[in-house]
Amino acid sequence: MDITSQLGSIQKLRKEGKKIVFTNGCFDIIHAGHVDYLDKAKKLGDVLVVGINTDESVRKIKGENRPIVPLEMRVKVLSSLKPVDFVLPFSEETPLELIKRVKPHILVKGGDWRVESIVGKDFVESYGGKVLTIPFDYNISTSRIIETILGRYGGKTS
Repeated sequence: MDITSQLGSIQKLRKEGKKIVFTNGCFDIIHAGHVDYLDKAKKLGDVLVVGINTDESVRKIKGENRPIVPLEMRVKVLSSLKPVDFVLPFSEETPLELIKRVKPHILVKGGDWRVESIVGKDFVESYGGKVLTIPFDYNISTSRIIETILGRYGGKTS
């Protein structure tokens, strides 16, 4: 399904009275922290929309060695998770334009973000939407996973 038809489906659900929740990220190597976070995000509303950085935008944010997992595979994994209703790729460094197109009732990010610094905050609040953070219950990150692998295997694959 292309992004235009997904956005149309989201707008139809909004007209039916469904509460739209939006979050975003790179979701490079999906781990238990991601799954827990997405479960909690979904509980804030009826429909969970996940904006995902394209490979090019991940490189701009994380550096030339990222992402580890290509966009197509990251989308496939995210789409298979029970709480996720829509996965929308965006190529910009921030999801602001995508947020404007989705117009969520709730914009959410992880607990490592300060609400004041969340991209899209002013836009979402301008029409009465809420901007929230969700505390992390898992002390894990993709960067830490990569560091552990490199430290443990030092370039060896077995």
